[in-house]
Amino acid sequence: MQTKTLSLNHIVKEPTIKKGKTPVLFMFHGYGSDENDLFSFATELQEELFIISVRAPYPMQPHGNAWYAIYFDAAQGKFSDDAQAIESRDKIANFIDEAIQAYNLDADNVTLLGFSQGTILSYSVALSYPEKVKNVIALSGYLNEDILKDGYEKNDFTNLNIYCSHGSVDQVIPIDWARKAPNRLKELGIHTTLNEFPVGHGVAPQNFYQFKEWLNHKI
Repeated sequence: MQTKTLSLNHIVKEPTIKKGKTPVLFMFHGYGSDENDLFSFATELQEELFIISVRAPYPMQPHGNAWYAIYFDAAQGKFSDDAQAIESRDKIANFIDEAIQAYNLDADNVTLLGFSQGTILSYSVALSYPEKVKNVIALSGYLNEDILKDGYEKNDFTNLNIYCSHGSVDQVIPIDWARKAPNRLKELGIHTTLNEFPVGHGVAPQNFYQFKEWLNHKI
């Protein structure tokens, strides 16, 4: 299928099995990467999925892209551009609607798969707009409440499922940051646990098989 021209650059993989309405999985890469990164998972995932791997909107030099800038400051250390992150959150929310219409997908069966910065955005989209999202696979990221929509706590999360995992020796995003997410999600009525794997900032093979199996029961 020809990739359509929408508001965010992306690549697609069509399902090899079609039964009724087509479920969709959106992939959101990490800081400094691009849409080809997570797309390597596409051929190994469920055959009924329409997969859309999205490129973040802010190009970096000399290559790669970001969902928002990360600044390194001698006084403040490392900090995120939350205004840019909120812009990206809403760009993704709009893009989901665009893509569902353009590719004729099932709006009630939407999965977000993020890695690192892509996970931070996936959390923010799902909690800000839970009516758009059914499942989230949150790999090696954390929940940044500063980029959630005001009043998000009042949203209805009954139909939202979240899988979280992290490397126990992650040197980029400390595991302690990731461990806070399940507790906050539980307060919102979303029950999940953090699956920890003995790796750094990456996805171990057993991690992949675990979230794939989880997804079997959710799509």
